[in-house]
Amino acid sequence: MTDVFAPRGIGRPVPRRGDRRFAAPALIAVAHGSRDPRSAATMSAVVAEIAAARPDLDVRLAFLDLSAPSVEQVVEAVADQGHTHAIVAPLLLGSAFHARVDLPGLLDACRARHPRLRLTQADVLGPDPRLIDALRDRVLDAIGTSTTVSADRVGVAVAAVGSSSSTANARTAAVARRLATITGWHTEICFATTEPTVHEAVARLRARGADHILVAPWFLAPGLLTDRLATAAPDLTHADVLGVHRAMAEIVWDRYDAARAAVLPLSA
Repeated sequence: MTDVFAPRGIGRPVPRRGDRRFAAPALIAVAHGSRDPRSAATMSAVVAEIAAARPDLDVRLAFLDLSAPSVEQVVEAVADQGHTHAIVAPLLLGSAFHARVDLPGLLDACRARHPRLRLTQADVLGPDPRLIDALRDRVLDAIGTSTTVSADRVGVAVAAVGSSSSTANARTAAVARRLATITGWHTEICFATTEPTVHEAVARLRARGADHILVAPWFLAPGLLTDRLATAAPDLTHADVLGVHRAMAEIVWDRYDAARAAVLPLSA
């Protein structure tokens, strides 16, 4: 029987007391959520890869909003199965409102309902150097092996969500600079919801001498905003979203291990 709270497409047996998976905290991987079914499908595939890396542990997927199951539903399922500790890993690229306010508030409410279940929030995914490597891989996939283009002719418009916070946007802009450092490509940041736009980024790239320009989405999954970017620049090649990549499982399990180690002294 497939566990309804497991990553979609995975037939995971429901753990019971005495199962060795209770020797370690459960992992609840929390994605943003979207009305676009492609987003949930992509995040389910991502969490399936995460779960496959450590099949001895209980791994669950939850969503903050718009998709199911919710964080509250998954926490309740984990508590009902008898877990006493779960580590909640935000599948988020930045430490903004969702990671600093939204998710902690949800977890506080869950703690009140399930006082016997310890809930530890891990750090967000990025910006981790391995994610920059993943972004590079997506651009290379889009360029294709059959085309030889020198690095100084490549221009990459790194496209992110955007924020009302200039500080948050500056942190995201650092992603483009790091990508340039490891590749030698020309890079510019652009945002789907604020300035600079993809057209402004492309103009800057052309002014810098790039004539092979691509858009690289700094997004985990496709959805409304990646579609908006594609519509805004239909003449450009758009790389794939980060999605399923070996770096994702590595980073999430590193966040899990760090969060677990941080609470061990409190348990001693």
